[in-house]
Amino acid sequence: MNIKKTAAWDKFKESDITPEDVYQDRRRILKQMGFVGASALLSSHANAGVFDLFSSDDKKAAFLTQPLPFAKQAQYDHLLYGALTPESKIISHNNFYEFGTSKTDPVENAQGMKVQPWTLVIDGEVDKPMTLDYDDLLKLFPLEERAYNFRCVEAWSMVIPWVGFSLASLLKKVGVNSKAKYVAFETLYDPEQMPGQRSRYAGGGINYPYVEGLTLAEAMNDLTFMSVGLYGKTLPPQNGAPIRLVVPWKYGFKSIKSIVRIRLTDKQPPTSWNQLAANEYGFYANVNPEVDHPRWSQASERRIAQGGLFSAKRIPTLPFNGYAEFVADLYKGMDLRKFY
Repeated sequence: MNIKKTAAWDKFKESDITPEDVYQDRRRILKQMGFVGASALLSSHANAGVFDLFSSDDKKAAFLTQPLPFAKQAQYDHLLYGALTPESKIISHNNFYEFGTSKTDPVENAQGMKVQPWTLVIDGEVDKPMTLDYDDLLKLFPLEERAYNFRCVEAWSMVIPWVGFSLASLLKKVGVNSKAKYVAFETLYDPEQMPGQRSRYAGGGINYPYVEGLTLAEAMNDLTFMSVGLYGKTLPPQNGAPIRLVVPWKYGFKSIKSIVRIRLTDKQPPTSWNQLAANEYGFYANVNPEVDHPRWSQASERRIAQGGLFSAKRIPTLPFNGYAEFVADLYKGMDLRKFY
């Protein structure tokens, strides 16, 4: 695929936004584990901008988003620290290893993804198991827009206006029974559409399908959100179309994308990054500036915002990503250095 260069603010490298030591360490350890080749480290298209990604003759058909009806929900706006991240950056700077390990791989490789038909199963310890199709995802509940702080474990962050509905409303509809203690999530497994799933080398060593989990109390918290859109439109595939989880007080890898199953269970479910590196990625993954990643500090973050590359300034990271007043009680009495 031939990629043209773009304006200065769009032609950033992963190492320009993610702190360079973090970027090099994550790629180095994956390479040592045998999951990232030299070509991935030196990817020549990492500088591409979103507006030029579809200019070559061999491009895939671009995914078309649609406007969504929604009501603005401003209850949590006072917790935002910074302006909304430009849409162009949100949709072009992603971690979605199903489509590759570089930041621009998802926007390049996901455009042919098909989200219709889609099936989302909600089952397990519930009274009324449900199977939802694509239309249900957009129409089952009134949609609302919530702008949330988003913090990646790699120490970069954004402010994103998601559109969707609370996970609690969905769980109440299926009737969670008394045995349920946890909620397990699973991403679509489709190697034909997702090149990162065809090979552990291409997909960063993850054992697919990608899985994640929350405690039931976390899942029922009002902040926990099922997103079907951003910036007023349906989700692009690189951001997790057609439906993804958003848990704003946790590191971004907890917010699983392209979900096909939600299962209520009495046991703590496995999670993909914890399976790959348990000493680095715990089950809880709460944003905590006092608990460093084993290979880099979490005390500050690089905010991707309006302006050029050099305006992505480092700012202090807040406990629970700024949402402590709504979620700290969930962990009362817990040692957050042990339950990281």
